[in-house]
Amino acid sequence: MTGDERLFIDEAFATNWIAPLGPNVDAFEREFGEALGALPCCATASGTAAIHLGLSLLGVGPGDLVLCSSFTFVASANPIRLLGAEPVFVDSEPESWNMSPSALRRALEVLSSAGQKPKAVLVVNLYGQSADFGSIRPICEEWDVPILEDAAESLGATCLGHPSGTFGDISAFSFNGNKIITTSGGGMLAALSTERIARARFLATQAREVAPHYEHREAGFNYRMSNVLAGIGRAQLRVLGNRVATRREIFARYSQALSSIPGVHFMPEPAWSHSTRWLTALTVDPKKAGTTRDALLEALARQKIEARPTWKPMHLQPLFAGCKYFAHECGGFTRDVSARLFADGICLPSGSSMSLPQQQRVIESIVGVMSRAPSSRCTA
Repeated sequence: MTGDERLFIDEAFATNWIAPLGPNVDAFEREFGEALGALPCCATASGTAAIHLGLSLLGVGPGDLVLCSSFTFVASANPIRLLGAEPVFVDSEPESWNMSPSALRRALEVLSSAGQKPKAVLVVNLYGQSADFGSIRPICEEWDVPILEDAAESLGATCLGHPSGTFGDISAFSFNGNKIITTSGGGMLAALSTERIARARFLATQAREVAPHYEHREAGFNYRMSNVLAGIGRAQLRVLGNRVATRREIFARYSQALSSIPGVHFMPEPAWSHSTRWLTALTVDPKKAGTTRDALLEALARQKIEARPTWKPMHLQPLFAGCKYFAHECGGFTRDVSARLFADGICLPSGSSMSLPQQQRVIESIVGVMSRAPSSRCTA
């Protein structure tokens, strides 16, 4: 928290705007949209709610197919099933860890040859970095399939100089407690169309018709953000730039200290990307490092340092067993990039409030573990 959150919260209490909707919600939607380059927005109860709303706006329903990044958190894929549709998972590319354009194209070709057209492509931006929309958007335009951009982890990042979350027909954001800015819980839906945002607000308030009584002609949701939480978001949004700078500094210190360790490779940042480095993520090649990702996690845990594996891909989750999956293709060969990123990947402590001594303790712990590995030649 920055301290300024209390100003907006106290105002909400003083004016008795506690329940969902109110001046803070209106202002947060407007200010957030301005940060994206004047996009209309709808504040929601969660990032998952925003994805669910977004898919609904794109007309996704029972029996439809939705292409979806496999290397992500389950909240990206769950709304597909909630709407009765079927996810088709797409692998990552090694250059950005995000959706592979080559796998996406092959998925569209294979489905088209079978007479199937996806209702949408759900592209997830991972760990603070946008997907390669310079390649993905033309592919989706060629096949006339709309994009829902899951920017829950990438607020503040840019792709080709444009803000993350501005490349999809519809985009979803999250303000969960672990995100780069938080409202404790909440999300945002942005769209290129003001009509779609008006429709989102209607659906998010139980699809209540304009009438003196409660009139409902279709099913809606209770997905609007409260005025109190929106006040927290307004204060947090003001420090987004500082948060991005801090996370990138944390990454830079990790990278400088650990990159020389054999087998350690940090999540790359392509030339077209400016990542927030929301989480510092790396892979540990057991053949070169002499140790495994899991062994490193266990060693850090014994020292009371919490690190986590990278996301387990959706195509490997029991929940989605049997779903179609298209692996990354390069030079005529296919390989499961996201499965390897999960097997070897680790996310390090990366919070904006992390102190230099805390980060140094993490670095020294990792160096100590890796230097004891049989084939490590650590020079960090």
